[in-house]
Amino acid sequence: MKQPPRICRECGQLRRHAGLGLCSACWQRHPGRPFIRGEHLRDQLADPPAWLEDFVAHVAARFCVARACGLVTDLGRLLNDEHSNSPRALLERSRRPGRSMGCFARALEDFFTLSGLALPTDQAERLAAGRRKRRIDAVPEPLRPAVAAFDASRMRARDRARRAGTRPRSNHTLETALSILRDLARFLTQRCGKDDWALVDVHDVEAFLATLPKARKRRLVVLRQFFRFARSQHIVLIDPTRTLIVKERNGFRGRTLTLDQQRELFRRWTTSEHVHPHEALLGMLALLHGASSAEVRMLQITDIDAAAQTIRLGKRPHPVPLDPASWTVLQRCMAHREAWPTANPHVVVTKGTKAGRSPASTAYLSHVLDDCGYPPRTIRSTRLLDLVNTMDPKLVAAAFGMDPQATLIYLADRVDECRLPASEPSRK
Repeated sequence: MKQPPRICRECGQLRRHAGLGLCSACWQRHPGRPFIRGEHLRDQLADPPAWLEDFVAHVAARFCVARACGLVTDLGRLLNDEHSNSPRALLERSRRPGRSMGCFARALEDFFTLSGLALPTDQAERLAAGRRKRRIDAVPEPLRPAVAAFDASRMRARDRARRAGTRPRSNHTLETALSILRDLARFLTQRCGKDDWALVDVHDVEAFLATLPKARKRRLVVLRQFFRFARSQHIVLIDPTRTLIVKERNGFRGRTLTLDQQRELFRRWTTSEHVHPHEALLGMLALLHGASSAEVRMLQITDIDAAAQTIRLGKRPHPVPLDPASWTVLQRCMAHREAWPTANPHVVVTKGTKAGRSPASTAYLSHVLDDCGYPPRTIRSTRLLDLVNTMDPKLVAAAFGMDPQATLIYLADRVDECRLPASEPSRK
């Protein structure tokens, strides 16, 4: 039998009682619900784990009340089954199949790794393996086995590099190579009518490289690696890329901003109140300090020195002093971050990362500056180009933590006449 309506002690409305003298609406928002759910779960379990209360407090501090209660319920479902209740076993069983491991699995992973109870999952490696498999499956069937064997050899090489402590290839590098080989295989079957790697000649490779002239250098590097592998495996008899050359100068050929465009962006990020704090932070650090998207993405709270007004960016050997405008933009971004109840150590926190500890996604940072109309690489290249041509490139490389050869591509092959000393009048 339902209880008669009573006055809610929270909102004062005459409504039916839901719990603790609260109506249903106030009970759903009550911050003690996850802890009550955790106590009920502990009473139901014959052998509750010692970390149960800590997990309840962990999710209650990072999620809304309804989501935290749902996570405690999901945990109870796993603890009540017949399988092992060790942290590693729970973490493996909580993962959903597919591209996302699920909110519950991410919450468990964050809690276990933060508490030292389990190691992080291999979710990133699984996603990378799925991306590589999709690229290999897109290769036409007759040409697919060689591409799959090439990918397997590169994965073995990366494992050896990791064990040796050298620099292994990144997932992006491996996936880009497979994309190029996929495009070449499609080109050979659709344009050239060839379904065997042994039939490929230098003219086919030249025709393929001509489809994207700007990507010739990057594509040719991958094709040389693949055909060297194919020749070593006796898939082809002759390397068709052996006589090909890049046919381009080593130098910077990207877009840059004019001085008026830089002034416009500076005013936008320092005076406009409608600009998102993340856009202003990434833009100002790229425009004035040559920061990359990866450096801003990995920037953490501990990298900020409020007393000296400096930050540590990426692998730069020294802290970067901030000018007043950049410091103001950073403080605005910090205020935006503090509006959310988050324990994420990074400065740039999004809606999807506020409940965990991982940085914002690369895709998010690549689209933060869409509203201003210029990509982060263009803004950063403008700053690097100006610094390299007005200072010693080696000093710029040392300040940015870059290889000295990396800054030389920004060195212009001309002399700005306005920087030359005035010529003396000829004497008669």
